[in-house]
Order: sequence, then C-alpha cells, then structure tokens
Amino acid sequence: MHDYQLLIFDWDGTLADSISRIVDSMRLAATAFELAPCSDDAIKGIIGLGLPEAIQALHPQVRTPAQIERFRQLYSKYYLAFEDEPSALFAGVAESLAAFRAQGYRLAVATGKGRHGLDRVLAGQGWLDYFDVTRCADETASKPDPLMLHEILVQCRVAPQHALMIGDSSFDLQMAARAGIDSVAVGYGAQPLSALRAYGPQLAIEEFNELRVWLAGRANRQVIEVAKHVG
Repeated sequence: MHDYQLLIFDWDGTLADSISRIVDSMRLAATAFELAPCSDDAIKGIIGLGLPEAIQALHPQVRTPAQIERFRQLYSKYYLAFEDEPSALFAGVAESLAAFRAQGYRLAVATGKGRHGLDRVLAGQGWLDYFDVTRCADETASKPDPLMLHEILVQCRVAPQHALMIGDSSFDLQMAARAGIDSVAVGYGAQPLSALRAYGPQLAIEEFNELRVWLAGRANRQVIEVAKHVG
C-alpha cells in the first residue's frame, strides 16, 4: 500500500514542454493589443494562473471583461498556431505515468489551462480517458486557490495526506500547501528550483524520472516497515 494514493499533475511545464510557446504567445498578443510585451521571466512568473488572472497580472491596464476577452482571443490565436504541432511531453513522462497506473496510483491533472485547451491536448495524446479526474481554471477557482484540489480529492475519495501535487510554479506549490497536500517541485519548467524550494516541497527534481525513482523508494521502505511489524 502506497502512502500516496493520488498523484496530481500540473500540465504546462510539468508534463508538456510548452513554456516557450506560452511566452511567445503572450508577447505576440501584447504587441497586437498595442502594449509593450513583458519580459520572458515576467511571463514565466504567471504561468499556472488562469488566463484572465495571468493577463491582468502582466498587464493591469487590461481591466474590463471586454478587454480581457480580446486579449485572451489574441493569445489563443497565436498559441493555437504554435500548437499546430502539439507540444511534446517531457522525457520520461509517458513511461512513468504508465508505470504509476500499473502500480495502482490514481492520476489527476490540475491546470491553469481552460477546459477546451486541455481536452485538445489530451485528445492529441490519446489520453481523454487516461486520468481519473482533470480540473481546469475556467471551471473552478484559479491557482493558488486550493478549490480545484479539494474538488479532485472529493471526486477521488482520497484524503489530503494521501495525495501529492507535482508542479513547476509557485502557484502549484502554494495551492498544494493550502489544501494540506504534499508537493514536488519541478525545476525544468516555468520557474527554477531556487525559487520553488521556499514553498517546502517534499522533493525537488530536474528530470521527471526522478519522481518515479523517489516514489519507488518510498514504496519499498513501506513494504520493509510492514514486514518488520508482521515479523
């Protein structure tokens, strides 16, 4: 029996190598909106938020619902053009997720993407029915509000102490902490591990396969402890 039963993954920058496309799309949308584009680091700093929240964080002068919607449409146009060839999964993701499923873990996605966008990329991977549950920012509260994690826990009937959130942004780790869920910081996505360690993750990784090794080690130690008590 695993101490963790449910693994919850962010999508962009954690499972899929899409950060550069998000940055480029935000910069192009700002230019089309006749705003000065933000720096790459500034844009990476808002990845993980829902799109309306991200737009307002980067460009506070975009205030009204109509302005936000216009910017959102511009961003979506550029992003979909880049996604004509879908973003690749990071090395080790497909194999590790398959192994996690085989080992009995339940799998979920908690993302700042909208539902339409997530379903599109899941369909591209042939994964529409792969995860036990997925939650998107446009159908619940945006990160770092813990609501989407609470909803995932309820749907999966898993207690917070048996869930693990894996993400590449401060919003992922803050959301997990607010939900009472342990976290893993991913350093190959939007934000470096030097910035993420401040949020107290259980593990900090630079390659996805490190998660698989760490979870296997925990499971093995638990088996040994159980055997000791039985003996």
